[in-house]
Amino acid sequence: MSRIYYTKPSIGELEVRYATDAAANGWGERCYEYIDRFEKGFAAFLDVPYAISTSSCTGAMHMGLAALGIGSGDEVILADINWIATAAPIVHVGATPVLVDILADTWCLDPVKVEAAITPRTKAIVATHLYGSVCAMDALLDIGKRHGIPVIEDSAEAIGSSYRGKRAGALGTFGVFSFHGTKTLTTGEGGMFVTSDRALYERVLTLSNHGRARGETRQFWPASIGFKYKMSNLQAAIGCAQLERIDELIAQKRAIFQMYAKALAPLSSHLSLNVEHPETVNGYWMPTAVFHEHVNFDRDALLAAFKQHEIDGRVFFWPLSMLDLEGLQGPVDTPVAHGIYRRAVNLPSYHDMGHAEVERVAAVIRQVCCRSVNDGLQPRVTGGSSVLRTTRAGLP
Repeated sequence: MSRIYYTKPSIGELEVRYATDAAANGWGERCYEYIDRFEKGFAAFLDVPYAISTSSCTGAMHMGLAALGIGSGDEVILADINWIATAAPIVHVGATPVLVDILADTWCLDPVKVEAAITPRTKAIVATHLYGSVCAMDALLDIGKRHGIPVIEDSAEAIGSSYRGKRAGALGTFGVFSFHGTKTLTTGEGGMFVTSDRALYERVLTLSNHGRARGETRQFWPASIGFKYKMSNLQAAIGCAQLERIDELIAQKRAIFQMYAKALAPLSSHLSLNVEHPETVNGYWMPTAVFHEHVNFDRDALLAAFKQHEIDGRVFFWPLSMLDLEGLQGPVDTPVAHGIYRRAVNLPSYHDMGHAEVERVAAVIRQVCCRSVNDGLQPRVTGGSSVLRTTRAGLP
């Protein structure tokens, strides 16, 4: 039985050819050739004027926050459901992450909770587009405008997602992206900072080069203390190839999600998948199943069953307020975030995944879901038939 990975990149002949060229020839006068090309191509893809490639999405966020002047004593609002990479740069600049609750359908920031959390110390709102779902950007941008607070888009997981005709990452004061090996578009490791604000772009560009301003004629003369978050020409070469295939890569992610939606349709009254609201497009980076509260579901039992069948699975992000880490806020009143993480799992999704692999995953979900419900002696329609069992699976 072949293993079903939770994700892996799609690397073809074009990526190999560009990377080989960068390794053989991308030095001297050509040392930034693929970097410049990748930045211009990605900016065009998003329809924004400025893009700066970085070594990670985290680095892009760090520089963006620093360029906005956010620091000690300031507060930055973000969702309690997040990967630590979103919160860490806030702590790095000396500010305080303020954690608020999420919406139950998109798993993204709840605008009502955001506005309630604003204080005179609030200096930014970070809107994380989770697993491909997009935040309620109209409401968040309106809150930001009324309070004079920049809205930042963490679009690490949202390549291919859009909101009212604009791509995720292109709506806020700035956006950041990840090109980690798990992402829809990859450079192995890497990220991108994007903005439509020229002054902000120039500040981040200076920070990204150890504080050396563009146009400085004195060699090795920094204007400020900066960072070293650059992407290599080799990574950018792979990115250029991936960008030429971006429509194909996004389409395949969406196709895989539709396979899951069809395969899991018999369980639609017991679990929900990623949502795509009208006027939005979900890039479906990571198909995710959230079991409803009335279902007697055990996440660890499903993950164990996946492992038994050579299938990878991932837990839904923990609420950041649960982590005992210095600089993070807790406890907080975020009932949706604290109620969802144990009922959710990320499902495998990689570009050459087909119907057979999706059906293997779905079959295990149907089996475990059937067991958990029938523990309570309730009939459940699964896989097209009603089954009643009294088997105990050690589920709570």
